[in-house]
Amino acid sequence: MRIAIPNKGRLKDPAMQFIMSVGIRPLAGDDRSLMIPTSWDNTELVMVRTEDIPNIVEAGAAELGVTGMDYVKEAGANVEELVKLDFGRSRIVLAVPSSWGIETLEDLKDREIRIATKYFNIAKSYLNEKGIKGRLVKISGAAEVMPLLGAADCIIDVMSTGTTLRLHGLKPIDIVMESHASVIGNEGWMKGPESERINLLLTIMKGTINGKGKKMIFMNVEGKDLEMVISSLPAMLAPSVSKLGGKDAWEVMTVAEEKDIPEIISKVKNSGAKDIVILDIEKVIK
Repeated sequence: MRIAIPNKGRLKDPAMQFIMSVGIRPLAGDDRSLMIPTSWDNTELVMVRTEDIPNIVEAGAAELGVTGMDYVKEAGANVEELVKLDFGRSRIVLAVPSSWGIETLEDLKDREIRIATKYFNIAKSYLNEKGIKGRLVKISGAAEVMPLLGAADCIIDVMSTGTTLRLHGLKPIDIVMESHASVIGNEGWMKGPESERINLLLTIMKGTINGKGKKMIFMNVEGKDLEMVISSLPAMLAPSVSKLGGKDAWEVMTVAEEKDIPEIISKVKNSGAKDIVILDIEKVIK
């Protein structure tokens, strides 16, 4: 089984960290390696350009891939989004020089403009939809510098924080599309020879995402306080309660969001809970 991973760019490190959090460890550390064996039997990582991953997965050269949904749309690849990931959030925006004094898209509709972009197909569809007269300048490098060089009037490009645009005297006036990173597979993955292993891996991937930001809480509670403590606890279904030997006391276990831990501890302590233990959760398989 092959999993395509970005070999550079903003998605490379978070994609690799995610794969490792799932339990797949690369067994080679050379940055020049294109095919990397892993700790999973018969599973390789394929290190390729982020924008090439949709086509590679569509062709079946890799069963799965981690890439941005903007690249999927740009490629027009017939792939399926299997797991939505919690990183790589961004926007593709139309940005114009701040010096133009333009605030809305309507202000552009009577202008003939040149737009630099590496998202040629997305930009073409967007211009047609919005009725903007523009000539696209296809590039492969940094778009922000093109207006300064005189190669284009404005740009359609990805924006994370907007800092780079401001540094180059640009401001966004419209959102072309929202994007995020995903695990993708080709449309026939369920019929392939690796379908069972892929389905298992997808389950573990989803469990890894579900486990993020959650903690497991254990506590001891005397019988007289049990009902009050349980009523103070959140749970995915219901708290787990086990009788302790030799006395009227119980062990109570639940799972909670990390951000809620201080409030939960305060409530259960005031309700009579003792010996509270909080542990990290690696995965939550539903």
